[in-house]
Amino acid sequence: MRIDILTLFPGTLLPMVTESIIGRAVKKGIIEIYAHQIRDFTLNKQKQVDDYPYGGGHGLVMQADPLYRCWAHVTKTRPGGHTIYLSPQGRVFTQAVARELHERHDHLILVCGHYEGVDERFIEECVDEEISIGDFVLTGGEPAACVVTDAVCRMVPGVLSENAGFEDESHWDGLLEYPQYSRPEVWREKAVPPVLLSGHHANIEQWRREQAIERTRQKRPDLYEKWRKKK
Repeated sequence: MRIDILTLFPGTLLPMVTESIIGRAVKKGIIEIYAHQIRDFTLNKQKQVDDYPYGGGHGLVMQADPLYRCWAHVTKTRPGGHTIYLSPQGRVFTQAVARELHERHDHLILVCGHYEGVDERFIEECVDEEISIGDFVLTGGEPAACVVTDAVCRMVPGVLSENAGFEDESHWDGLLEYPQYSRPEVWREKAVPPVLLSGHHANIEQWRREQAIERTRQKRPDLYEKWRKKK
């Protein structure tokens, strides 16, 4: 899996690509993540990437040409990438969308907007789809790019030690994850459920399944209803 991120602030992405699980996967060559500074592709000495919107309005708009030049550089280096503009107008990002992106594409190009957005002509020319990480607005697309990158890359074989690392977690099969416990066995007079200490794997799996269903019913009744209807 390769991910190219078009951004005005590549430094904000460094912790994601150098630390923890994703960072180790990058160092091992399992995944590739590159951040491209859009300002490097301007044609003016001021490195200007934005201007006032036609028709008036508040703020500035990212210009189409620097974005296009940056995008063209990436696609020339690695043709065929799936281009995503991180936008509050896009389809909402979910675990199902992350699985879809992982299964259908081995190269994603993530475009981080800023200011009042980007020139619509760039979207029409280069973007395959828009994705939103929720019904709220951020100051820039970098946090959203980190979310999409992490959620997709963790499913790449070899990033986690085994597939159960993500297949047992919340949202994979429509349910929230069961409760987790670690040492000590008793903490502040709260004991670990006895079934988890029994060593009986079938009983443990049954308990976890029941807990996942009940937790989903209580915490996310909307997800529970969707899951129940699919059964």
